[in-house]
Amino acid sequence: MTGTYLPDAFATHKVEAMVKLLGLDPLDAEQWDFLQSETTQDLQAAPGSGKTTLIGLKLALMADAWTSTTCGVCVLSHTNTAKNEIAARVASLAAGRSLLRYPHFIGTIQSFVHTFLALPAVRAKGVEVRSVDDAAFETAAIKLLQHPNYSTLRSYVERQRNGTSIVTGATLAYEQGKLVVTGATREPPFRPDTASGEQLSSLKWTLARRGVFRYQDMYAIAQQYLAMHPGIVPAVSARFPFLLLDEMQDTSATQHELLDLVFSSSPTVVQRVGDTNQGIYSDADAVSGPASFPLSGAAELPVSRRFGPQIAAVASRLAVRRPQQVHGAGPDGQVAVLLFDETTATDVVPTFERMAAVIVPEDVLLERPPRVLGARQGPGNSQAYPQSISCYVPGYTPPDRPTAHRVLVDAARAAGAQWRSGAESHEAATELWNALRASFVPLTGEGLPALGRLERSAATPGGKVRILLRELLAHAATFDEASWGMITDQLTLQMKLLAERPLKAVGLEFHPAAQVASAVGGVPRSSAVVPAVRSVPGTIQSAKGETHAATLILECLEKTGRKFDVTEALRIVAEGSDPQQELKSVRAAVQLVFVGATRPTHLLVLAAHRDRGKQHAEAMIDAGWDVRDLTEH
Repeated sequence: MTGTYLPDAFATHKVEAMVKLLGLDPLDAEQWDFLQSETTQDLQAAPGSGKTTLIGLKLALMADAWTSTTCGVCVLSHTNTAKNEIAARVASLAAGRSLLRYPHFIGTIQSFVHTFLALPAVRAKGVEVRSVDDAAFETAAIKLLQHPNYSTLRSYVERQRNGTSIVTGATLAYEQGKLVVTGATREPPFRPDTASGEQLSSLKWTLARRGVFRYQDMYAIAQQYLAMHPGIVPAVSARFPFLLLDEMQDTSATQHELLDLVFSSSPTVVQRVGDTNQGIYSDADAVSGPASFPLSGAAELPVSRRFGPQIAAVASRLAVRRPQQVHGAGPDGQVAVLLFDETTATDVVPTFERMAAVIVPEDVLLERPPRVLGARQGPGNSQAYPQSISCYVPGYTPPDRPTAHRVLVDAARAAGAQWRSGAESHEAATELWNALRASFVPLTGEGLPALGRLERSAATPGGKVRILLRELLAHAATFDEASWGMITDQLTLQMKLLAERPLKAVGLEFHPAAQVASAVGGVPRSSAVVPAVRSVPGTIQSAKGETHAATLILECLEKTGRKFDVTEALRIVAEGSDPQQELKSVRAAVQLVFVGATRPTHLLVLAAHRDRGKQHAEAMIDAGWDVRDLTEH
């Protein structure tokens, strides 16, 4: 990276000055090592170890010392949520804001592939991109299927169970030097040279010429583009002499393969950061082999400042993919287990809320509201109990993602077009926010404030909504399906939290819970009859990357339908067994529990059925946990 930034970018006096400016805690030895490293390396970071803060600090220092006007820093993450956090950190400083502009790039891997590889490749063929969206492709494919040219394929599809997925899932793949049509998750049930196979290929290419693509298509197009134009590789890699990959544990094999094609043989410094124990995506699609993360000899950040020793001990025992001793340097915290049966399952969440109200300071609860998490949202076909969040929360239904998703996509695209046309960003953001407020009234009632009344601190729901709105305006055009789903879930959560935030008027503060207490005669907080802040239920997957004051993990049936996730986690902790020696299905379930268990700062509560959890109660009590049997009250 010679000549791209000043050689004293990470000098001790500059680092200490920036730490003081940002109001950060003094750095430990491991943090110093990563911060001052200027060579290719991996960093395995424990939950709450300050990974994002450290990345933001490093990028701010680089931005302050950057001298090149044509080469830049490239920062990529698996999700928009993680990317937003990094962008918000660097934008908080005047020097860091330069990284949000050319020649630098901060985005998701998907947006990087779109911007530098796939979209240029499509445009070079004279095709105008109309949409890169799985839902839009499905609608267009079903409509085109009705054309007489596809009668054989249509007849075949109509005779199959869920046959339309053959058409709606048609995807481009790069094989042996050319693009071929295949399925999104499996090969079509007929050979390419049959009448149905030829018609499927024709339908897919017809839509491609019209500029209608699936997200996965863009990776295949990018692969072909690199193969046909090898000069692209040195051009892109020269543009970015420094590449930082965040959330590396969730990078798919396809994504890593593309990045490897671009950067592996270049002088670009590649620093990969993540926590392999939080990799909750399919093992079949995970990076493996020589490029697996983290590589042998990787640096580590083992100290968590999110939580204290009790929760850290749980995290250490449940590290499934890679043994790691997590050291807790945060609040002391408390771990508890709630044992229930079929008649007391509905008491679990209220008990948790009362515990949080007593144990956690109210200002902390308001700042980081408690969450209720489960691996499953709705019941399946099994007779086993409990299966999902809905078993604990009467009337709970999963968020209506299709409706919310569609509203969000349409509103974001309209506002984004307005913003790109030269309108003031505030006007476009206001239009987008008002559209979302109106669509979410059934979920939140009339409690959502106008955009100008949203809080600005990034730690608050209002501040998080502002970050999400800014992300939608600037980058919605490059979102993939996972990104849309995640940002829909994030907005849904923050809107629920906003609806429950204190409403300020004429110097007085009102809170929905307090109003309820007043209406029924009221009780002091110390009695915890009315919790200070209600919890919001959702999936563990949707809470990844979050920090809560208190977290409840509800026992759910793992996806094979044979075991229960919290029970398996309790067994591993109680018996001291090696998680890496467990069945694959158990490891996957416990890995989700690990992600949920490392969210809270003050209180972690695990709910398990009494018939299975009672046998581990003594070991839990010996470990200093609070074990409560709801069936005995």
